[in-house]
Amino acid sequence: MIEHRSPQSGIAVGPGGLVATAGYDNRVVLWRGRRALTRACHDHLANQCAFDASGRLLVSASSDYTARVWSVPDLRLRAVLGDHEDDVEMAVFDPAGARVATASRDGRVRIFSRDGALLHRMEGHRADVISVAWADDAVVSSSDDGTVRHWDARTGAPLAVVELGAETDTVVVAPDGVLFAGDDRGDIVCIGPAGTHRVAAHRAGIKRLALRGDRLVSSSYDRTLRTWRVDGDRLEPLCATELPAVVWARAVAVDERGRVLTGTFGTTYAAFDPATGAWDVEGVGDTPGLNAVHAAGGHVYTVGDAGRVRRDGVEIARLGSSCNFLARWGDRVVAGGQLGALFDAECGDVLYQHTSPLNCATVTGGGDLVVGTYTGEGLRFTGGRVDVLRLHEQAVKGVAAQGERLFSVSAAGDAALLGAWRRADAHDRIANGVCALRDGRFATVSRDRMLRLWDGDRADVVPSPHTHSIKCVAAGGRFVATGSYDGTIALFDLERDDWGAIVRPTCAGISSLCADGEAFLASAYDGHVWRVDGRGAARDVQAP
Repeated sequence: MIEHRSPQSGIAVGPGGLVATAGYDNRVVLWRGRRALTRACHDHLANQCAFDASGRLLVSASSDYTARVWSVPDLRLRAVLGDHEDDVEMAVFDPAGARVATASRDGRVRIFSRDGALLHRMEGHRADVISVAWADDAVVSSSDDGTVRHWDARTGAPLAVVELGAETDTVVVAPDGVLFAGDDRGDIVCIGPAGTHRVAAHRAGIKRLALRGDRLVSSSYDRTLRTWRVDGDRLEPLCATELPAVVWARAVAVDERGRVLTGTFGTTYAAFDPATGAWDVEGVGDTPGLNAVHAAGGHVYTVGDAGRVRRDGVEIARLGSSCNFLARWGDRVVAGGQLGALFDAECGDVLYQHTSPLNCATVTGGGDLVVGTYTGEGLRFTGGRVDVLRLHEQAVKGVAAQGERLFSVSAAGDAALLGAWRRADAHDRIANGVCALRDGRFATVSRDRMLRLWDGDRADVVPSPHTHSIKCVAAGGRFVATGSYDGTIALFDLERDDWGAIVRPTCAGISSLCADGEAFLASAYDGHVWRVDGRGAARDVQAP
């Protein structure tokens, strides 16, 4: 059976009922209605996909540093669009289908011919480029640097810069040239001939905009999807709906019937009909991927996109939400994720409800639980009270405690010790994780593939052997373990002050690490858990 085994972060609509999805299982799947026709594969996460105007070609963007052009409906490889130095987040054909524009986390926009020849490499963004669109014979891009930029598609020359002041994941262009951009504050920024104005659309970051005719759709990490009628640069709200737990706000498209198609954390896509207000999640099954592993009380706990909690490999709870972390808090094990709910992971009870996703957690020396959120807060649970700490302006990606000292890192690459100092330049790219070391220091990792060892507000920068972004970090005994998106685990020996064993037990990404005695447990996006000792010997201890 052809289906996804990890969430879909990209979706596109073609003619004649064709739908394409791009997933974190590296797969691109072509569907006609609910029936999967065929699939193709990248070497890493498939992030987005788009048809050309004829529907005979499909382009996909991937974290393997390429975009690829496929023929439809057989998905035979036609061209590889290389030259990128980091993940390709988006790729789109021009209206004629002759060229492809790409957005990459290396900070550049590129234009290729559809047969793979590089035509232009455009530089100017100061951070990752996340979204790209065509506007006649120009290209428009949005970036984590808080700008939207216009480029001449014939020459690659910069044309204009619009400062938005917030990370902007998504931009679309209307036929009359008006731009709509969705930012991390939840605003839709409307950019037209008369100037720029904002519409307060959501309570958290907008992950995707989709435009078809005079209908605009916005989806957000506040777990809502909204539709709007477009009139020039003005938006009239039409309807709003809560996203089902299985729907991922990162992937949205509008089909020929006006339905909104979305990616999910499951095996296939979902659909919403604005006319009736009904969601169709038929056939969306659970996927095996794991996002977190935690050793506590002599047991090993895991949870992933399906929200199924396992203890020592046996399912004990279904949380109904994709979860990002597990933590031992007193006599409880807790979990949290996309729904913004903090769960008792062993029974499924909701302990607290936040307005945006929950990303990470730690427990202080005094027994307080601190949870990092997508919107930059730290939720500190002390007895029966919840205090909201302003840790970062952007998503908190990692948090760790040494006694009562609380260290955190964010999607902006900054690091902070609560109440003491903040470093905006802590990492060159998104910081993904932090752990406490036995000697009182902290270790952080990032998309920049560096390990940083913090003593106060100063860090020793240690280049890692990883070739892809480092997702997670954990400390145990004399070692710091780091895990990357290509399935590699590397051990840094604190006593020798050098890298030791390196092992790649899986081709799937390593999603989390935790210490387990003198070894480490590593969860992977393919549903496996690996035990890795200090010599680098890896043993599969849990299969999906």
